[in-house]
Amino acid sequence: MRLPRTHRDDALIAAAGLACGVLLWSFGLYTQGPNSPLPDGPVVLVPLFAMTALALLRRTRPRTALLAGTVAVVADQFTRGNLLTVVMFADIVYAAVVYGPPASARRIPVTTGLITIAVTLGFLAWFREPEALLIGVVTALISFFPAITGAVVRNHRQAADTARLRAEQTALLAEMDRRQAVIAERSRMARELHDMVANHLSAIAIHSTAALSLDDPKTSRDALGVIRENSVDGLAEMRRLIGLLRDSSGHDEPAAAPTLDGLDALVRQAGVNGSASGLTFTLVDGRAPDTELPAPVELAAYRIVQESLTNTLKHADAGEVTVALHSADHALTVEVTSPFGTRPGPRAPGSGAGLVGMRERIALLGGVFEAGPVEERGEKIWRVRVELPVTEDDKEPDA
Repeated sequence: MRLPRTHRDDALIAAAGLACGVLLWSFGLYTQGPNSPLPDGPVVLVPLFAMTALALLRRTRPRTALLAGTVAVVADQFTRGNLLTVVMFADIVYAAVVYGPPASARRIPVTTGLITIAVTLGFLAWFREPEALLIGVVTALISFFPAITGAVVRNHRQAADTARLRAEQTALLAEMDRRQAVIAERSRMARELHDMVANHLSAIAIHSTAALSLDDPKTSRDALGVIRENSVDGLAEMRRLIGLLRDSSGHDEPAAAPTLDGLDALVRQAGVNGSASGLTFTLVDGRAPDTELPAPVELAAYRIVQESLTNTLKHADAGEVTVALHSADHALTVEVTSPFGTRPGPRAPGSGAGLVGMRERIALLGGVFEAGPVEERGEKIWRVRVELPVTEDDKEPDA
């Protein structure tokens, strides 16, 4: 059987105790009178040596050290006695509570308290003198009080460990929340960038294709004018987003977010961009007069219409595009219908993210998103339909 490795502090305690005990013995200093059962001489060092060896196990084998130490301290009472033997036994009792298993930490203080009471009452009944109470006090000093001290220290250590673990868990949760916030913010910025810029870039791609494919100076000049207009608008939107990213004032929206009041201009711009493809655009606003919507709902609805018009410019066949808004039963309905097209339109890296971004926006607000081809009056059309819930809790509080 391999013995556990002795802790450095235990070795120092054992060495110091042995040296001091031998020094007291060499000076002839004892704890009892000359009427001890065993004769004087080196026999008094036997319990001291045993206690020194047990001190090496005070941290690694605390229960074994306590049981054997009890035998050694009792044996010391049959000799002239050595003060360091008793002091080291008190340290072993303390270590058994601090480093022992939880069951020992609970039982040792109770056991030593009962032993102290029994010893006090026993010697008081035997001697029938008040001085017998001093034996009970000494017993408490070397057994009960060290056990109580060890229990207090152990409880404080457990409380400190619990607090440390709670702090680590809190730090971990905070780090997870921070990462989730960063991911959510990146996703939001990605959707915002896509929705703001994709419409202008799609118009630029369509009209540049027309300018390159048609050998007509007027058509090319008109296309270049549309390209320039969309380039300027796209740069303005890009600067606004960069301003949002660079702003350090603590405001969430340093620039005004688009609202549904801007749909007229958005639809008119789409009509200019789609005229070369034979597309016409109509806005049907069926909202109740003086309808107030929460800012997140208005922004989401605006971006849905913007992305739908962008996809229409890229993919729809010639025909009429309708943007319809309806509000009823605490919900806002947005529907964009366009002729179903088979032309792929201009492709770019990252294409196809529009529908994903729209679905994410609606999911964040707890709405319903539908997109796909449908049959209407015998014709196949592409329809995007969104239902956004509008509750009193969603509305911003009055200033």
